[in-house]
Amino acid sequence: MIKTKFKLIQKMRLLIRLFDASNLATIIAVMFIASFMVSCGGGSKEYAEEEATEEATEEVAQDEWIIMFDGESTEGWRGFGMEEMPSRWQVVDGALHLPGSGMGEAGADDGGDILYDRQFENFHFMLEWKLQAGGNSGIFYLGQETEEYDYIWKTAPEMQVLHPEHKDWNLGTDGNRRAGSLYDLIAADPQNAKPAGEWNQVEVIVDNGKVTHKQNGETVVEYELWTAEWEEMVAGSKFPALNENWAKVAKMGYLGLQDHGDSVWYRNMKVKEL
Repeated sequence: MIKTKFKLIQKMRLLIRLFDASNLATIIAVMFIASFMVSCGGGSKEYAEEEATEEATEEVAQDEWIIMFDGESTEGWRGFGMEEMPSRWQVVDGALHLPGSGMGEAGADDGGDILYDRQFENFHFMLEWKLQAGGNSGIFYLGQETEEYDYIWKTAPEMQVLHPEHKDWNLGTDGNRRAGSLYDLIAADPQNAKPAGEWNQVEVIVDNGKVTHKQNGETVVEYELWTAEWEEMVAGSKFPALNENWAKVAKMGYLGLQDHGDSVWYRNMKVKEL
């Protein structure tokens, strides 16, 4: 509305220039008309339509990001293979929190991995996480939900969420199980995860097969899906034993969060389609 009123004033000023500047009555009349039109919000259907178009454009720009978690409810989320959200996942102080069960991966009856109930192809996913000391979790993308596989990680690449006191920190190859890594495949470099209890800001970008992991403002992993190099890397990993077609990652899938039995918090989750 402000932009439209400004344009009206500009147009009235132009009209004034067209008249003889010495004609004071004309100038006063034009200014009165301009003031009346502005106070009426445009004064015509044309200006109303222009204003609506401007507001709609601004709204679209603001809504490019899909807010996945508002800090108050779990709306939009559900358990993997479930219709509802596992009750163990709770909203606490503006974060989505999973209290540790001490029962290992998805060991608690009221827990389990969760996913956002919408699939994405090319996207930019942003969120923050923090862990208990020695904690383990994960961020999945392009995951599939089928009766054939009982866990999302049997079809989805994972950005690792891990604290250095967890045993996995020193397992794998060259640090490829540490925070920010493409789990068990590519190590995060640099390794810049923050201490237990502190928030880590991370991003996953998938754009026509090119994948980027960012952690605390730095790019830590880059790779390309469905290439010969990708096939070779996966073939030498543990994944073919879990799913012989694991390397054939789907072009569209779910974003998910892992229950590994440890306390973890997530917040400020949003995604933008590319």
